[in-house]
Amino acid sequence: MTALAIVAGGVGAVLRFVVDGLLRARWPGRLPWPTAVINVSGSLVLGLLTGLVAAGVPGSWALVLGTGLCGGWTTFSTASFETVRLLQQRRWGAGAGYLLGSLILSIAAAAIGFAVGRGLG
Repeated sequence: MTALAIVAGGVGAVLRFVVDGLLRARWPGRLPWPTAVINVSGSLVLGLLTGLVAAGVPGSWALVLGTGLCGGWTTFSTASFETVRLLQQRRWGAGAGYLLGSLILSIAAAAIGFAVGRGLG
C-alpha cells in the first residue's frame, strides 16, 4: 500500500498543477482562489475518507487516497506563500481574508466530509 500511496501522491500533485493552471486561465484575478479551491476540496475528500474509516470501512485505501492523493492534491506551503505575497504587496485585508477564509472553509469542508462519510459507512 505504501507504493500505491506514493504513486497517488504523484498523481495528486500533477492534478493540482493542471487544475490550478486551468482555473487561473479561466478566472484570472488578484487573489489566489485556485489554491483555496484545491485545499478546500482536498479537505472535504480527506474528511469523507476519515469519516468512512471511523464508521468501520477498512482503512487501507484511506492511506492511498488520503495520505497519497489528497496529500499530493492539497498544498499548505503554496497557500502560505500566497498569503505572504499578498502581505508583501501591503494588501493586508486580502491577505488576512485569504488566510482565514481558506482555513475556515477547509476545516468546515473536512467536518462536512467527515459527517457524510460517517453517515455512509
